[in-house]
Amino acid sequence: MSLTEHPLFDQMDLDTLCVQTIRTLAIDTIQKANSGHPGAPMGCAPMAYTLFDRHLRHDPSQPTWFDRDRFILSAGHASSLLYALLHLSGYPLGLDDLKAFRQWQSRTPGHPENHLTPGVETTTGPLGQGFAMAVGFAIAEAQLAARFNRPEYVLIDHHTYTLLGDGCMMEGVSAEAASLAGHLGLGKLIALYDDNGITIDGTTEIAFTEDVARRFEAYGWHTLRVSDGNNLTAIDAALSEAKAVTDRPSLILVKTHIGYGSPKFQDTSKVHGSPLGAEEIRKTKAFYGWPEDAHFATPKRAVEHLHQAIERGQKLSQAWNQRLEAYANQYPTEAAELRRRIAGELPEGWDHELPRFEAGQSIATRSAGAKALDALHPRLPELFGGSADLAESNKTWVKSSGTFSRNDRSGRNLHFGIREHAMGAICNGLALHGGLMPYGATFLVFSDYMRPAVRLGALSHAKAIWVWTHDSIGLGEDGPTHQPIEHLAALRAIPGFLLFRPADANETIEAWKLAVREKRPVGIALTRQNLPVFDRERCAPSSAVERGAYILDSDPNPKVVLIASGSETAIAMQALETLRAKGIAARVVNMFCSTLFDEQPQSYRDEVLPPTLAARVAIEAGCSWGWERYVGCCGRILALDHFGASAPDTVLYEQFGLTPEKLVEAALSVIES
Repeated sequence: MSLTEHPLFDQMDLDTLCVQTIRTLAIDTIQKANSGHPGAPMGCAPMAYTLFDRHLRHDPSQPTWFDRDRFILSAGHASSLLYALLHLSGYPLGLDDLKAFRQWQSRTPGHPENHLTPGVETTTGPLGQGFAMAVGFAIAEAQLAARFNRPEYVLIDHHTYTLLGDGCMMEGVSAEAASLAGHLGLGKLIALYDDNGITIDGTTEIAFTEDVARRFEAYGWHTLRVSDGNNLTAIDAALSEAKAVTDRPSLILVKTHIGYGSPKFQDTSKVHGSPLGAEEIRKTKAFYGWPEDAHFATPKRAVEHLHQAIERGQKLSQAWNQRLEAYANQYPTEAAELRRRIAGELPEGWDHELPRFEAGQSIATRSAGAKALDALHPRLPELFGGSADLAESNKTWVKSSGTFSRNDRSGRNLHFGIREHAMGAICNGLALHGGLMPYGATFLVFSDYMRPAVRLGALSHAKAIWVWTHDSIGLGEDGPTHQPIEHLAALRAIPGFLLFRPADANETIEAWKLAVREKRPVGIALTRQNLPVFDRERCAPSSAVERGAYILDSDPNPKVVLIASGSETAIAMQALETLRAKGIAARVVNMFCSTLFDEQPQSYRDEVLPPTLAARVAIEAGCSWGWERYVGCCGRILALDHFGASAPDTVLYEQFGLTPEKLVEAALSVIES
């Protein structure tokens, strides 16, 4: 039975009616799917309702209104709570969408996905990452406010709220992000902590007994406690107090009961990730004072009250639009820039001052990348980022752009500290907030520390740019702990993600151009060691990288194809000259980005790698996995399927057989086979 009116509804005060509507919608949604996590929605409904009803500045009729408050459900398993709130608040998410929870092609997947559901700011589920992304959202708000606000026109002025649980608190990424947020004094970041003391394995006492409030106070956060998660007045007061604190982020610890109202499962791990079952739902609804046989009930009074968010939001967004128009009259250049950045458009001539490098030079691609960033920053004011304490090595610090700090929000360089995982998630938040084009940097081997964020960024369509330097054994004496082996292959395996490995300085410039234009997240793998700049009078132009792989140099009717990426492309070019001297026609194919190449028409791929030419050899200073797709069953791969060693880079390449001579030997063997 689907109800909008019932005598029991009339007996409840309005706030209670709204909270119980959210709870019952959440558990009905999960029960119909026979899958989901009812415990957190049942316990968190009062705080979520209080936030949405009394504090959140948003416009359900315009979910992407730019100056809206952002709400990020870090505890993404509680997605049915968010879907119920969005539906009841008037977002374009119908009751049929809730009934299709966790079903094929529905807009209500098991964990929130920002590109599927209106009102969902970011994809969450891997615990802690949503909280870290919220830090990125708050940084974005502060940086954009410093850039565009004027005393008489405040255009960027919103809060970022996040709801997280015990699992988020235990994950290391939340500690990294909280530490940085406290250091930066992000006063418009407010976290609601669902402190229910239960995880999948049992009570938190088995593994988690720290004083969370004191930990966050040590990070520099303002903390508050609400001892009863059903006390709307206390929650409301805590949110108001948190908003009044502007020099520190705030954490509100709300003591809740997981599975609140379930006679059998409340305060147990059983209610975390399994439907209650029809009989337990009946008893729970009786405890709520709800019609026991009412499924997906949306009481008229509750809907009318929560739908007031539409009118409130429209007034807010319309006032903002009028303020923007007035701002544009006085500050036309700034207004045009803001509108362009919100729309994700690039300015005219953004790539006009990029450097070019002459053949014969020897330049590390990380150094070429630095020159690209220096040239792009003045023309792309949305570029914003930094390094995980390796700016000098990554060469990603732009001296002309200032430092973003607690005391100066206008800077465009950010010290992430040694926090790779948080850097990844924060950059995803920066990207999804809008108005900025974030980048982050570290050594390629440390992409392992941030891989969960890289993956979630690809799933979220979060356009961040990653600069990963020291991309091979070419870094030399630091040894195998710092020499990436499996990393290139692992990153190429992420769907929706592009990994660029430029072969010389000019390709590095092209890599940055492509990264800026791309809508997908991009990683650029760069060398520590110098590489020769290819003669583009003799070779194909560096702009050919836009197709992923291309023929760098070739003889007519080649007998063998040498396929390489990054620093090993120079080795392939040397081998090509040796083969020519032996009278053997050959071709060098530069595999700049295998994903882009795989997306090309079959006719182009066959032109680069002719199906009839089976003699192929690939070379890369990394693991061999993935290269079999391009060399086929008759080809060979020169690679590293073992860890590196501590020695000068020239010695390592020699000892591991990644030399022109070994490549020629391999080429001759596949020709003869």
